[in-house]
Amino acid sequence: MIVVRSPLRLSLGGGGTDLPSFSRREGGALVAAAIDKYVYVTLHRTFEPGLIVKYSSVERAASREEIRHPIVREALKLVGIDETDLEIASMADIPAGTGLGSSGSFTTALLAALHALRGNDVAPALLAEQACEIEMVRLGEPVGRQDPYIAAHGGVTAFAFAEDDRVAVSPVPLSRDAWTRLEEGLVLIFTGFSRSASAVLKEQDDRSRSEDPEMLGNLRVVKEIGQRSRAVLEAGDVEGLGRLMNEHWEWKKRRSAAMSNPAIDAWYELALGNGALGGKLVGAGGGGFLLFCCVDRPRLRAALGGTGLREVPFRFEREGTRVLLR
Repeated sequence: MIVVRSPLRLSLGGGGTDLPSFSRREGGALVAAAIDKYVYVTLHRTFEPGLIVKYSSVERAASREEIRHPIVREALKLVGIDETDLEIASMADIPAGTGLGSSGSFTTALLAALHALRGNDVAPALLAEQACEIEMVRLGEPVGRQDPYIAAHGGVTAFAFAEDDRVAVSPVPLSRDAWTRLEEGLVLIFTGFSRSASAVLKEQDDRSRSEDPEMLGNLRVVKEIGQRSRAVLEAGDVEGLGRLMNEHWEWKKRRSAAMSNPAIDAWYELALGNGALGGKLVGAGGGGFLLFCCVDRPRLRAALGGTGLREVPFRFEREGTRVLLR
């Protein structure tokens, strides 16, 4: 049996500038952090012929071409695996559609498991780029490179996305004290809403491709916020990060009317009045998790807890995609 895990992630600044519709035009920049919440993929040989794929559904197929799950089907093709005696199963600490990059984490974990079946270890950069090939090229999803790259590399990491699709990966040099201050200054709250990232991102992608000046101007500002976020993270400046997150959220909301809703806006204002310096929806928007940066964590927790919202405690994860058992 092969067991692989990939961390989920928090986008801390610059999210959205990694979509090719913008990054191939002007380059993108963002900072993301892997967290200790994971997607797991297990793979083993079956006793009898037949492919079994288990996720929210269970599939049985005679060949890889018959598999309905598009990422599983394309990953088998990319790695060149055509055996028909495999069972592939996935599970996750947090459900999909909540803004923590689960699709990228699943794809990198699956690819690592398939390469391990061949006896190969794959470098994080190649693993991430193969995941991008599957989601962005073969499946044509309007997503960016952030999720598979942070899942594969782990840590608190800055990424620069060049116009020619090259990706510069720069771990943010945090002291132990800065690492701890940042972890203790962040609070992750589930809104109860889930959504499809592709559906939310399609509007941004379409408007960027059509050279909509308002969208391009918005993403230029967000790119600059991503670059500034790296500096405040390196300094362990929780207050500075909170102010940048608040600025980012204001620009992010302008990208689409579907980015927020009255309930999310009310919770955000409640947080600002109870110890939060700033925050934003993590991921594409429209639902999922609110991430707040605060100076008074107990007060913020008490205020949001009174609304019935659920907090998900977390720590940063230094490791990326990892084969746990083979």
